[in-house]
Amino acid sequence: MLASLGRPGSDFDEVATMLAGAGYRVTLPEPRGIGGSEGSMEGLTLHDLAEDVAAVIETQTTAPVTLLGHAFGNRLARTTAADRPELVSRVVLLACGGLMEMPERARMALIGCFDGRLPPDEHIECVRYGFFAEGNDPEVWRGGWYRNVMLMQSSAVRATPVEDWWEAGGQPILVVQALEDAIALPANAHDLKKRLGERATLVELPKAGHAMLPEQPARIVGIIRDHIEGAEQASWN
Repeated sequence: MLASLGRPGSDFDEVATMLAGAGYRVTLPEPRGIGGSEGSMEGLTLHDLAEDVAAVIETQTTAPVTLLGHAFGNRLARTTAADRPELVSRVVLLACGGLMEMPERARMALIGCFDGRLPPDEHIECVRYGFFAEGNDPEVWRGGWYRNVMLMQSSAVRATPVEDWWEAGGQPILVVQALEDAIALPANAHDLKKRLGERATLVELPKAGHAMLPEQPARIVGIIRDHIEGAEQASWN
């Protein structure tokens, strides 16, 4: 499971715990710059970061794996699948974004989440507007904003042509789209489904924003399990 821009792997803890309880093995690698993960933070592309993911798969898991990416992590998941298709059986994309730009207010909220100079009330308002659906509590994501990691990852995205990762190496794709996502707009998910046709499955998630994971963890787990177990059942038949 690959986390959002400048965010730690622990964002997946609740979802990962539920999946592990259902018998799945789950791996939550930290990106460079968080915890004990080290490496150059300059001059990188998504291909370099995909090699980090590939190293985790090869040393910590049994390939091929289902690779799940949230927001920025969806770009990294798709790059890994494109670069090393033998390691990835399918890709699950949460808050996948796409070719359509986020609105300016959402962009400013995203920037504000990483601005340590903001007063606490202004910072949490950025988190609320950018990441959470109306009525959901943003306090759970008050912390966990790693500006140096965000800058490294953003630079890697800019340095990598979209066509290098867009189609995820031809692997099956599940797209989970939050209906109140202010950053990765629902229109992007519909566009991806239209472009990829039968290779992509789209499931819409109500009452969730860009954060998704702390907002609807049980529903996300159900969607993931239905997809994986349904695909396995179809292959047996």
